[in-house]
Amino acid sequence: MKRIAKIFISIICGMILISSCTDKGTDSPFADILSQPPYAPLTDSIKKQPKNDNLYFRRAVLLNTGNLPEPALADFKKAWSLKKEEKYALGLSNLLLDKNPDSAIIFLKQALNELPNSLLLQLTLARSLTTQEKTDEALKICDGMLQKNPEQVDVLKMKAGLLDKKGKNTEAINTLEKAYSLAPFDVELNYMYALKLAETGNKRVLSLCDSLILADSLELHAEPYYYKGIYFSNRNEKVKALSLFDEAIKHDYYFLDGYIEKGAVYYDLKKFPEALRVFNLALTVSPKFADGYYWAAKCQEAMGNKEEAKENYLRAYSLDKNLAEAKAAADKLK
Repeated sequence: MKRIAKIFISIICGMILISSCTDKGTDSPFADILSQPPYAPLTDSIKKQPKNDNLYFRRAVLLNTGNLPEPALADFKKAWSLKKEEKYALGLSNLLLDKNPDSAIIFLKQALNELPNSLLLQLTLARSLTTQEKTDEALKICDGMLQKNPEQVDVLKMKAGLLDKKGKNTEAINTLEKAYSLAPFDVELNYMYALKLAETGNKRVLSLCDSLILADSLELHAEPYYYKGIYFSNRNEKVKALSLFDEAIKHDYYFLDGYIEKGAVYYDLKKFPEALRVFNLALTVSPKFADGYYWAAKCQEAMGNKEEAKENYLRAYSLDKNLAEAKAAADKLK
Protein backbone atom coordinates (compact mmCIF):
# COMPACT_ATOMS: atom_id res chain seq x y z
CA MET A 1 0.00 0.00 0.00
CA LYS A 2 2.85 2.32 0.97
CA ARG A 3 4.59 1.35 -2.25
CA ILE A 4 1.47 2.30 -4.29
CA ALA A 5 1.23 5.62 -2.45
CA LYS A 6 4.86 6.38 -3.21
CA ILE A 7 4.35 5.59 -6.89
CA PHE A 8 1.25 7.80 -6.97
CA ILE A 9 3.13 10.69 -5.32
CA SER A 10 6.01 10.24 -7.78
CA ILE A 11 3.59 10.42 -10.72
CA ILE A 12 1.96 13.57 -9.35
CA CYS A 13 5.36 15.23 -8.81
CA GLY A 14 6.42 14.26 -12.31
CA MET A 15 3.26 15.75 -13.79
CA ILE A 16 3.79 18.98 -11.85
CA LEU A 17 7.40 19.14 -13.05
CA ILE A 18 6.40 18.58 -16.68
CA SER A 19 3.63 21.15 -16.38
CA SER A 20 5.98 23.76 -14.93
CA CYS A 21 8.55 23.12 -17.66
CA THR A 22 5.86 23.47 -20.31
CA ASP A 23 4.61 26.70 -18.78
CA LYS A 24 8.12 28.14 -18.79
CA GLY A 25 8.57 27.11 -22.38
CA THR A 26 5.42 28.88 -23.48
CA ASP A 27 5.97 32.02 -21.39
CA SER A 28 6.49 35.12 -23.45
CA PRO A 29 9.77 37.00 -22.87
CA PHE A 30 7.48 40.02 -22.52
CA ALA A 31 5.38 38.44 -19.77
CA ASP A 32 5.91 41.32 -17.35
CA ILE A 33 4.64 43.85 -19.89
CA LEU A 34 1.73 41.67 -21.01
CA SER A 35 0.52 41.17 -17.46
CA GLN A 36 0.16 44.91 -16.91
CA PRO A 37 -2.68 47.25 -17.93
CA PRO A 38 -3.90 47.86 -20.56
CA TYR A 39 -2.66 44.53 -21.97
CA ALA A 40 -3.62 42.27 -19.04
CA PRO A 41 -7.29 41.70 -20.01
CA LEU A 42 -6.30 40.54 -23.51
CA THR A 43 -3.49 38.41 -22.06
CA ASP A 44 -6.01 36.68 -19.76
CA SER A 45 -8.32 36.08 -22.74
CA ILE A 46 -5.44 34.62 -24.74
CA LYS A 47 -4.67 32.18 -21.90
CA LYS A 48 -8.26 30.96 -22.15
CA GLN A 49 -8.36 30.98 -25.98
CA PRO A 50 -4.77 30.43 -27.17
CA LYS A 51 -5.90 29.68 -30.74
CA ASN A 52 -7.89 32.91 -31.14
CA ASP A 53 -5.90 34.85 -33.77
CA ASN A 54 -7.96 38.02 -33.34
CA LEU A 55 -6.95 38.34 -29.69
CA TYR A 56 -3.26 38.34 -30.61
CA PHE A 57 -3.96 40.91 -33.32
CA ARG A 58 -5.84 43.21 -30.95
CA ARG A 59 -3.04 43.00 -28.41
CA ALA A 60 -0.43 43.63 -31.13
CA VAL A 61 -2.24 46.81 -32.19
CA LEU A 62 -2.45 47.95 -28.58
CA LEU A 63 1.24 47.23 -27.98
CA ASN A 64 2.23 49.04 -31.14
CA THR A 65 0.13 52.04 -30.13
CA GLY A 66 1.98 51.97 -26.81
CA ASN A 67 5.31 52.14 -28.68
CA LEU A 68 6.28 48.56 -27.81
CA PRO A 69 7.24 47.21 -31.26
CA GLU A 70 8.99 44.00 -30.18
CA PRO A 71 6.10 42.37 -28.29
CA ALA A 72 3.74 43.76 -30.95
CA LEU A 73 5.80 42.02 -33.63
CA ALA A 74 5.61 38.74 -31.71
CA ASP A 75 1.82 39.01 -31.50
CA PHE A 76 1.44 39.88 -35.19
CA LYS A 77 3.56 36.81 -36.02
CA LYS A 78 1.40 34.61 -33.81
CA ALA A 79 -1.83 35.94 -35.32
CA TRP A 80 -0.46 35.33 -38.84
CA SER A 81 0.65 31.80 -37.93
CA LEU A 82 -2.89 31.02 -36.76
CA LYS A 83 -4.71 32.58 -39.69
CA LYS A 84 -3.53 34.07 -42.99
CA GLU A 85 -5.34 37.42 -42.93
CA GLU A 86 -4.22 40.54 -44.80
CA LYS A 87 -4.34 42.83 -41.75
CA TYR A 88 -2.03 40.50 -39.81
CA ALA A 89 0.49 40.47 -42.65
CA LEU A 90 0.34 44.26 -43.00
CA GLY A 91 0.94 44.82 -39.29
CA LEU A 92 3.83 42.38 -39.29
CA SER A 93 5.43 43.75 -42.46
CA ASN A 94 5.19 47.38 -41.35
CA LEU A 95 7.03 46.60 -38.11
CA LEU A 96 9.63 44.56 -39.97
CA LEU A 97 10.11 47.42 -42.41
CA ASP A 98 11.08 49.75 -39.57
CA LYS A 99 13.46 47.20 -38.05
CA ASN A 100 14.82 45.19 -40.96
CA PRO A 101 13.69 46.06 -44.53
CA ASP A 102 15.28 42.92 -45.99
CA SER A 103 13.24 40.74 -43.64
CA ALA A 104 10.11 42.72 -44.56
CA ILE A 105 10.68 42.02 -48.25
CA ILE A 106 11.21 38.28 -47.64
CA PHE A 107 8.08 38.07 -45.49
CA LEU A 108 5.92 40.04 -47.96
CA LYS A 109 6.91 37.76 -50.82
CA GLN A 110 5.96 34.76 -48.69
CA ALA A 111 2.69 36.39 -47.63
CA LEU A 112 1.78 37.09 -51.24
CA ASN A 113 2.07 33.36 -51.93
CA GLU A 114 -0.76 32.98 -49.42
CA LEU A 115 -2.72 36.07 -50.51
CA PRO A 116 -1.74 36.71 -54.14
CA ASN A 117 -4.60 39.15 -54.83
CA SER A 118 -3.86 41.53 -51.96
CA LEU A 119 -3.26 45.00 -53.42
CA LEU A 120 -2.20 46.38 -50.05
CA LEU A 121 0.48 43.73 -49.61
CA GLN A 122 1.74 44.35 -53.14
CA LEU A 123 1.87 48.11 -52.49
CA THR A 124 3.73 47.53 -49.24
CA LEU A 125 6.20 45.27 -51.00
CA ALA A 126 6.78 47.91 -53.68
CA ARG A 127 7.38 50.53 -50.97
CA SER A 128 9.76 48.18 -49.16
CA LEU A 129 11.72 47.58 -52.35
CA THR A 130 11.88 51.35 -52.92
CA THR A 131 13.52 51.88 -49.52
CA GLN A 132 16.19 49.39 -50.61
CA GLU A 133 16.74 51.23 -53.92
CA LYS A 134 15.30 48.27 -55.86
CA THR A 135 13.45 50.62 -58.18
CA ASP A 136 13.09 48.31 -61.19
CA GLU A 137 11.64 45.52 -59.07
CA ALA A 138 9.19 47.96 -57.46
CA LEU A 139 8.16 49.26 -60.89
CA LYS A 140 7.51 45.73 -62.07
CA ILE A 141 5.11 45.17 -59.17
CA CYS A 142 3.31 48.45 -59.93
CA ASP A 143 2.94 47.51 -63.60
CA GLY A 144 1.55 44.12 -62.60
CA MET A 145 -1.08 45.73 -60.39
CA LEU A 146 -2.01 48.26 -63.08
CA GLN A 147 -2.46 45.53 -65.68
CA LYS A 148 -5.18 44.05 -63.51
CA ASN A 149 -6.65 47.39 -62.44
CA PRO A 150 -5.41 50.42 -64.42
CA GLU A 151 -7.39 52.89 -62.30
CA GLN A 152 -5.56 52.35 -59.01
CA VAL A 153 -4.61 55.95 -58.18
CA ASP A 154 -2.27 55.06 -55.29
CA VAL A 155 -0.36 52.68 -57.57
CA LEU A 156 -0.13 55.33 -60.29
CA LYS A 157 1.28 57.82 -57.77
CA MET A 158 3.87 55.30 -56.64
CA LYS A 159 4.80 54.45 -60.22
CA ALA A 160 5.24 58.15 -61.03
CA GLY A 161 7.59 58.53 -58.07
CA LEU A 162 9.63 55.52 -59.20
CA LEU A 163 9.84 56.82 -62.77
CA ASP A 164 10.99 60.15 -61.36
CA LYS A 165 13.80 58.38 -59.47
CA LYS A 166 14.92 56.86 -62.77
CA GLY A 167 14.93 60.28 -64.43
CA LYS A 168 12.04 59.40 -66.76
CA ASN A 169 10.34 62.79 -66.47
CA THR A 170 7.96 62.49 -69.43
CA GLU A 171 6.70 59.08 -68.34
CA ALA A 172 6.33 60.32 -64.75
CA ILE A 173 4.24 63.31 -65.86
CA ASN A 174 2.08 61.13 -68.10
CA THR A 175 1.45 58.75 -65.20
CA LEU A 176 0.55 61.62 -62.86
CA GLU A 177 -1.71 63.09 -65.54
CA LYS A 178 -3.60 59.83 -65.79
CA ALA A 179 -3.94 59.67 -61.99
CA TYR A 180 -5.11 63.29 -61.94
CA SER A 181 -7.82 62.53 -64.52
CA LEU A 182 -9.11 59.82 -62.19
CA ALA A 183 -8.86 61.74 -58.90
CA PRO A 184 -8.63 65.51 -59.47
CA PHE A 185 -9.55 66.21 -55.84
CA ASP A 186 -6.68 64.17 -54.36
CA VAL A 187 -4.62 66.92 -52.69
CA GLU A 188 -1.42 64.87 -52.42
CA LEU A 189 -1.70 63.98 -56.09
CA ASN A 190 -2.25 67.63 -57.06
CA TYR A 191 0.93 68.61 -55.24
CA MET A 192 2.95 65.78 -56.79
CA TYR A 193 1.71 66.72 -60.24
CA ALA A 194 2.30 70.46 -59.76
CA LEU A 195 5.84 69.94 -58.47
CA LYS A 196 6.76 67.72 -61.39
CA LEU A 197 5.31 70.21 -63.89
CA ALA A 198 7.21 73.05 -62.19
CA GLU A 199 10.52 71.19 -62.15
CA THR A 200 10.24 70.35 -65.85
CA GLY A 201 9.21 73.89 -66.85
CA ASN A 202 5.74 72.86 -67.97
CA LYS A 203 3.43 75.87 -68.18
CA ARG A 204 0.43 73.77 -67.12
CA VAL A 205 1.65 74.20 -63.55
CA LEU A 206 0.35 77.79 -63.52
CA SER A 207 -3.29 76.95 -64.22
CA LEU A 208 -3.16 73.96 -61.89
CA CYS A 209 -1.77 76.08 -59.05
CA ASP A 210 -4.29 78.83 -59.72
CA SER A 211 -7.08 76.28 -59.31
CA LEU A 212 -5.50 75.07 -56.04
CA ILE A 213 -5.27 78.66 -54.77
CA LEU A 214 -8.92 79.26 -55.70
CA ALA A 215 -9.96 76.11 -53.83
CA ASP A 216 -8.02 77.20 -50.72
CA SER A 217 -10.75 79.42 -49.27
CA LEU A 218 -8.98 79.70 -45.89
CA GLU A 219 -5.69 80.64 -47.60
CA LEU A 220 -3.70 78.16 -45.54
CA HIS A 221 -1.59 76.42 -48.16
CA ALA A 222 1.84 77.63 -49.24
CA GLU A 223 2.52 74.93 -51.84
CA PRO A 224 0.78 76.41 -54.92
CA TYR A 225 2.80 79.64 -54.65
CA TYR A 226 5.95 77.62 -54.05
CA TYR A 227 5.43 75.50 -57.18
CA LYS A 228 4.81 78.61 -59.30
CA GLY A 229 7.99 80.08 -57.82
CA ILE A 230 10.01 77.04 -58.87
CA TYR A 231 8.60 77.33 -62.40
CA PHE A 232 9.63 80.99 -62.76
CA SER A 233 12.99 80.38 -61.08
CA ASN A 234 13.77 77.64 -63.61
CA ARG A 235 12.83 80.09 -66.37
CA ASN A 236 15.31 82.59 -64.87
CA GLU A 237 12.50 85.01 -64.00
CA LYS A 238 13.99 85.62 -60.57
CA VAL A 239 11.92 88.63 -59.52
CA LYS A 240 8.65 86.74 -60.07
CA ALA A 241 10.10 83.71 -58.30
CA LEU A 242 11.13 85.75 -55.24
CA SER A 243 7.67 87.29 -55.01
CA LEU A 244 6.03 83.87 -55.09
CA PHE A 245 8.39 82.37 -52.50
CA ASP A 246 7.56 85.35 -50.26
CA GLU A 247 3.88 84.61 -50.78
CA ALA A 248 4.44 80.96 -49.85
CA ILE A 249 6.20 81.94 -46.60
CA LYS A 250 3.45 84.47 -45.85
CA HIS A 251 0.87 81.68 -46.05
CA ASP A 252 2.94 79.33 -43.89
CA TYR A 253 5.73 80.79 -41.76
CA TYR A 254 7.05 77.25 -41.11
CA PHE A 255 7.26 76.28 -44.79
CA LEU A 256 11.02 75.65 -44.84
CA ASP A 257 11.26 74.77 -48.54
CA GLY A 258 10.10 78.30 -49.30
CA TYR A 259 13.06 79.77 -47.40
CA ILE A 260 15.51 77.46 -49.15
CA GLU A 261 14.28 78.33 -52.64
CA LYS A 262 14.13 82.05 -51.87
CA GLY A 263 17.66 82.00 -50.46
CA ALA A 264 18.87 79.94 -53.42
CA VAL A 265 17.58 82.62 -55.82
CA TYR A 266 19.60 85.28 -53.99
CA TYR A 267 22.58 82.92 -54.00
CA ASP A 268 22.31 82.43 -57.77
CA LEU A 269 22.18 86.23 -58.14
CA LYS A 270 25.38 86.36 -56.04
CA LYS A 271 23.57 88.42 -53.40
CA PHE A 272 25.19 86.41 -50.63
CA PRO A 273 24.36 88.63 -47.60
CA GLU A 274 20.66 88.66 -48.60
CA ALA A 275 20.72 84.89 -49.08
CA LEU A 276 22.40 84.36 -45.71
CA ARG A 277 19.71 86.43 -43.98
CA VAL A 278 17.02 84.18 -45.48
CA PHE A 279 18.77 80.98 -44.38
CA ASN A 280 19.36 82.36 -40.88
CA LEU A 281 15.67 83.20 -40.67
CA ALA A 282 14.87 79.59 -41.61
CA LEU A 283 17.13 78.45 -38.78
CA THR A 284 15.23 80.58 -36.28
CA VAL A 285 12.08 78.80 -37.42
CA SER A 286 13.74 75.37 -37.18
CA PRO A 287 17.12 75.31 -35.35
CA LYS A 288 17.77 71.70 -36.39
CA PHE A 289 17.18 72.27 -40.11
CA ALA A 290 20.22 70.69 -41.75
CA ASP A 291 19.66 72.23 -45.19
CA GLY A 292 19.51 75.68 -43.57
CA TYR A 293 23.01 75.24 -42.11
CA TYR A 294 24.30 73.84 -45.39
CA TRP A 295 23.10 76.81 -47.42
CA ALA A 296 24.22 79.29 -44.77
CA ALA A 297 27.67 77.70 -45.01
CA LYS A 298 27.67 78.06 -48.80
CA CYS A 299 26.96 81.78 -48.41
CA GLN A 300 29.65 82.20 -45.76
CA GLU A 301 32.16 80.38 -47.94
CA ALA A 302 31.31 82.63 -50.90
CA MET A 303 31.78 85.67 -48.64
CA GLY A 304 35.20 84.43 -47.51
CA ASN A 305 34.15 83.42 -43.97
CA LYS A 306 35.75 79.99 -44.19
CA GLU A 307 35.86 79.19 -40.47
CA GLU A 308 32.15 79.89 -39.98
CA ALA A 309 31.36 78.05 -43.21
CA LYS A 310 33.22 74.94 -42.10
CA GLU A 311 31.44 74.98 -38.75
CA ASN A 312 28.03 75.15 -40.42
CA TYR A 313 28.88 72.49 -43.01
CA LEU A 314 29.80 70.13 -40.18
CA ARG A 315 26.68 71.08 -38.23
CA ALA A 316 24.56 70.29 -41.30
CA TYR A 317 26.24 66.91 -41.70
CA SER A 318 25.83 66.08 -38.00
CA LEU A 319 22.08 66.69 -38.34
CA ASP A 320 21.68 64.78 -41.61
CA LYS A 321 24.24 62.13 -42.56
CA ASN A 322 22.72 62.01 -46.06
CA LEU A 323 24.22 65.46 -46.71
CA ALA A 324 27.51 64.02 -47.92
CA GLU A 325 28.16 67.20 -49.89
CA ALA A 326 28.26 69.16 -46.62
CA LYS A 327 31.00 66.88 -45.22
CA ALA A 328 32.92 67.07 -48.51
CA ALA A 329 32.69 70.88 -48.52
CA ALA A 330 33.92 71.05 -44.90
CA ASP A 331 36.87 68.77 -45.68
CA LYS A 332 37.97 71.10 -48.48
CA LEU A 333 38.10 74.08 -46.13
CA LYS A 334 41.48 74.00 -44.36
